[in-house]
Amino acid sequence: MDSTRSGAGQPVWTRALTGWHIVFWVLLVMTLALSFTGDLSGTRQLMYVSTAVVLGLAYQFIGRPAVQSRRAVPSYAYRLVLIASLMLLIGLYPQSVFLMFIASAQIWLLCEDLREGIGLSLLLVIGVGTAQLWSAGWGWSAFWNILPWMLVSLVVSLLFGIWIEKVITQSQQRAELIEQLESARDELAEAHHSAGVMAERERMAREIHDTLAQGMTSIVMLSQAASAELSRGGTAGTAARLAAIEDTARENLAEARALVAAFTPVALSEATLTEVLRRQAERFAAETGVDVRVALDLPDEEVAALPQAQQVVLLRSAQEALANVRKHAAATQVLITLGLSADGVWIEIRDDGTGFTPGAVSGGFGLNAMRGRVEESGGSVQVESAPGRGTRVQVLVPALQEDA
Repeated sequence: MDSTRSGAGQPVWTRALTGWHIVFWVLLVMTLALSFTGDLSGTRQLMYVSTAVVLGLAYQFIGRPAVQSRRAVPSYAYRLVLIASLMLLIGLYPQSVFLMFIASAQIWLLCEDLREGIGLSLLLVIGVGTAQLWSAGWGWSAFWNILPWMLVSLVVSLLFGIWIEKVITQSQQRAELIEQLESARDELAEAHHSAGVMAERERMAREIHDTLAQGMTSIVMLSQAASAELSRGGTAGTAARLAAIEDTARENLAEARALVAAFTPVALSEATLTEVLRRQAERFAAETGVDVRVALDLPDEEVAALPQAQQVVLLRSAQEALANVRKHAAATQVLITLGLSADGVWIEIRDDGTGFTPGAVSGGFGLNAMRGRVEESGGSVQVESAPGRGTRVQVLVPALQEDA
C-alpha cells in the first residue's frame, strides 16, 4: 500500500504503530511462557524457544525497520520468516495459534497493494493449517475439523486487511489535506504579509506626500519669491519670507519625527482641527496671495469631539486640495467648509480657478492618495470641475464613535 509520508519522512500512519509493536512482544512472550506449561519434550521445547527467538530478532531487525522504510526486499523477507516461524511454532505447540492475530496485521501493514495482501494471507492460512494437520497426525478427520477454522481465519484476515487498507488510505487523505491546508495557510500568511507591506508603503507614501513633500514645495516657492525680490533689489519682504521658510522647515522636521514614530500629525496634537485648518489657510494665503477662508457648519466643540482618525483624514484631504490649487488652479479665492450631515462629517474645498475636465485629466498621485486614505476610512471623495469654472472637492467620512 502506497503511503504518504510525514515531515519526518515516515508514513503518516506509522506514528500509531507503537501499540502494534507492544501487542507483538506481549503475544510472543506469552506464547513462549505458555509453552513451558505444556508437555513439550526437551528437544521440542528447545526448537520452540529457538524459533520464537528467531522470530523476535527478525521482527526487531527486519520487520519493524521495513514498516518504516517500506523497502520491498526486507518486507518480503520478514513476512516469509514470519509465516515459516508460525508454521513451526503452531506445529510444535498448537496453542500458539493466537499469534495469527498479530501475523495477519503485520502482513497487511507491509503490503503495497490489495492483491499482495490477499496472496500472503492465503499463504499464511494454508501454512498454519498444514502445521495443525501435521501436529494432529494428518488424516481426513483432522482435515475436516481444521477446514472451517482455516476458512474463518482467511475471511477474518481479509476483512482485517481491508479495514487496515481503509485506515491507511484515510490517513493518507488526511495527511494530504493537512499538507494542502498548511500550504494554503503559508501562502495566505505570505499574502497577508505582502499586503501589509504594500499597505504600509502606500500609507508612508501618502504621509510623505501630504506633509514633507508639500512642506518642501512651500519652502521652494518661498525661496524663489525671496530670491526674485532680492534680484530686484528689494528687501522689505525677504525677512518675512525667510521666517516663513524657517517655520515650514521646523514643521516639516516635526512631521518627519512624528511620521517615524507613527504618531498623530503634530499640528493636531497641539491644536484643534479648526485651528489647524485656519493656520493652513493663513499660511497658504501668505505664500500664494490667494484669499483662503475657513467656514464651519458645526460648533467648534463638535469639531474638537470628532475622533482623531476622522480629523487626520479631513486635515490631509484639505492639505492635498490646497496643494492642487497651488499647482494647477491659478485661483484667487478658496473656501474651506467643514460640516456635519446624517451620513457623517464632511469637508469641502472650493476654488475659483481654471478648473478642468475630471474624466480627461489623471488625478495624479495626490488625488489618488486622497481617495485611498478616505476610502480606507469608509468614506468617499467627490470632485466637480469644468474648464473656467473652478473646482469643488468634497470628502465625506462616516460618523464614528470616539473610543472610550
